[in-house]
Amino acid sequence: MTMLGFLIVFPLIIAAILLVVRNNAARSVVVVAASLIIGLASIWLVAVGLNGASPMYFELSSPLIDGICTAVGVVVAVTVVCFGVKYKNPLAVVLALIQVALSLVFEMGFAHGIHVETPLYYDQLTLLMVFIIGIIGSAICVYALGYMEDFQAHEPEGSPDRRPTFFALMFVFLSAMFVIVFSDHLVWLFTGWEVTTLCSFLLIAYTRTEEAIRNAFRQIVMNLLGGISFAIGLFVCALSLNTLSLTEFLVIGQLAPHIAVLAVTAFAFAGVTKAAQMPFHTWLLGAMVAPTPTSALLHSSTMVKAGVFLLVKLAPVLALCPIPGGMLTFVGGVTFLVCSCLAITQSNAKRVLAYSTIANLGLITACAGVGTPEAVWAAAFLILFHAIAKSLLFLCVGTAEHHIGSRDIEDMDLLFDRMPSLARFMMLGIMTMFIAPFGMLMAKWATLEAFTTAGDVLLIILLAFGSAATFMFWAKWMGKLAGIAGQSRNVELTVHTSEWIPIMLMAVLIGLGCVGLPLISINLVEPYLYYVYGELAFPIGFDNLLIAGIAAIVMIVVIFAGLGHSTARKVDVYLAGISVDNNNRTFKNSMSGVTQATARNWYMKDWLGEQRLDLFGTVACGVFIAALYVVAALSAAGLF
Repeated sequence: MTMLGFLIVFPLIIAAILLVVRNNAARSVVVVAASLIIGLASIWLVAVGLNGASPMYFELSSPLIDGICTAVGVVVAVTVVCFGVKYKNPLAVVLALIQVALSLVFEMGFAHGIHVETPLYYDQLTLLMVFIIGIIGSAICVYALGYMEDFQAHEPEGSPDRRPTFFALMFVFLSAMFVIVFSDHLVWLFTGWEVTTLCSFLLIAYTRTEEAIRNAFRQIVMNLLGGISFAIGLFVCALSLNTLSLTEFLVIGQLAPHIAVLAVTAFAFAGVTKAAQMPFHTWLLGAMVAPTPTSALLHSSTMVKAGVFLLVKLAPVLALCPIPGGMLTFVGGVTFLVCSCLAITQSNAKRVLAYSTIANLGLITACAGVGTPEAVWAAAFLILFHAIAKSLLFLCVGTAEHHIGSRDIEDMDLLFDRMPSLARFMMLGIMTMFIAPFGMLMAKWATLEAFTTAGDVLLIILLAFGSAATFMFWAKWMGKLAGIAGQSRNVELTVHTSEWIPIMLMAVLIGLGCVGLPLISINLVEPYLYYVYGELAFPIGFDNLLIAGIAAIVMIVVIFAGLGHSTARKVDVYLAGISVDNNNRTFKNSMSGVTQATARNWYMKDWLGEQRLDLFGTVACGVFIAALYVVAALSAAGLF
């Protein structure tokens, strides 16, 4: 229990220190040292947890912590209200007041009579999240040192330096995520949930531009809706089930799903908003206005992963509750297909990553809705490999943007010449997302096996067409990176060391994850499934996993082989003897005019544009969620 408390409290102490540290050198020392400590502590906890197949529960009776949770909820609401009044956003103010009113009424009127003997715990799924938060999350904090130095240098002269607040929020974020994954007490979990919502709001609004403020309020409004739904779930747990323990709730839900249906639906709705599923996906797209470390943190190791973590924990109950389970399978499947198609239409690299994130979260959501052991196995590996690969890609895009002056994929011509190392890391991240034998595609293979076993034809169709769209937008991007023509100056020589280290760490984690996939399955995922379901699931055999891991390592070696040691002679571009300007790749065409030789991607905006598909997905998912929420309420009241 000491280590659990350390991982929760230590980032808060670092956040308080960073608020007052203004010197760059001192800040770097604090962030690097703190990230290293958090990473090592996380590895130690995972190593200790591997020794046991059963969860570990810790007794802790502290009215003080309950009071702190209540106070944190009030602080979150007051902060949102103050910003809402300042920027004239009445909807955010009203929702914040409703949520804090529900929380206070619950705490004062219902929660005191219910005692949770073991409010802290960890199991194998928790340990997987600890690895993601502690290693990937802290690495992103280190990356932010160099990135934010360049970011501040590009700010208008005289702009205030808000980096102390930025780094403090990053570490508060990590602490809140540890609270979420370690809490068996649903009220404590809800407190961490609220804190991540507020931190996201403040980080998205970091630049204080009109667009940043507008997108930050979109995020807070949508996640406050989820927070209100979470509070409703707490009321139902207290009144109908007489428990606030997540573990007890899951047991009751499996024994009497008809009693728990409204609470499960309420928690599932909260997870859908946090995981940015349609119709709530726009808040995650809006988060792209924030600095790249914020995008990486929101998309990979925190925020959205909190949503799918809760959904996967609910999976055993969702398998028995057709109302919330059906809601998640439909919403997740439609989100995966629609957002994969929408990613095809984007040339902005960060928006491609955003749509890809939403799509993959949709796949995880659908797996949770199916709720079988095979589906949960697939969801666990989708979470892991998505976190690593997407972190790598966000960090690469952020670094490329600062050095080539653009985040547009069409401006990444000659990136193999301009940033040879970074281009390879970027290609590795892309290959991990969609090419065999890397882990993400292995997890999708397992997803197909799970959907087939469940007999859900609609999900199989959505997975097939969504995967085809996924192949198209990733292949377009990788093709742009792989094209080499001409001579360009290497501009990656000025990349900060604090940026290279996390990027290389993510690449190493991809290799270790791929080759260690069967070991992760045996020591983490399968023990969790056996404890929860009483049975093992092997969607993919050990031998196939091992062969895939070895093949992935070979491919990684090929990608980076010879980097920095090429002796090939570079020559000017040759355009069939009719060149006008070789450096700009222009030539005389058949009409004696001048044409530039270019290679551009196809985006199909007229067919798959946001105005077409976004409206369809938003309306379909929104209506479906609302209808099933009402049905769940009527069912709980005995009227349906």
